[in-house]
Amino acid sequence: MTLDISSHSIDVCMNEPIKIRKVEKNETQYLSKLALNSKSYWGYSKDFMLACQEELQVTEEKINKLHYWIAENQNKIVGFYALDPISNSDYELEALFVDPTYIGKGFGKALIIHAKIFAASLGAERLIIQGDPNAEKFYLAAGGELTGELESGSIPGRFLPTYCISLTN
Repeated sequence: MTLDISSHSIDVCMNEPIKIRKVEKNETQYLSKLALNSKSYWGYSKDFMLACQEELQVTEEKINKLHYWIAENQNKIVGFYALDPISNSDYELEALFVDPTYIGKGFGKALIIHAKIFAASLGAERLIIQGDPNAEKFYLAAGGELTGELESGSIPGRFLPTYCISLTN
């Protein structure tokens, strides 16, 4: 499969068809549920998931502020990501979630590739990520370099790994 954006083409090597498009404002509730389902894939407790619910909620305000993109497979939303411009040269990967049914099938890879190309097309030199500890292999495989850790916005005292992906290579 080939992913096209801003005259760039990248082979994602998937057997599943994928379309990546901008989010629509009426999709906030669906994306919020998808984010929670994706997070719960890692076996977190109900209390943990309740604590994360507000932070994982996709709102119209967030859609207006951030760059949201959706991955579809056969007209079904299977994942999404959001980018937050934090400076002229740095964009934060604010969210990247894949429906648990589609995890491990290349959709996350397609989304991160798209995010890197899109951020670079906006002038970003680095993609900054605060990721779930369970996603470490994914972010390292995507070119991320472990840079430290930051406290979770949902769980006080829980620290999450941070990564930086250079977009200038």
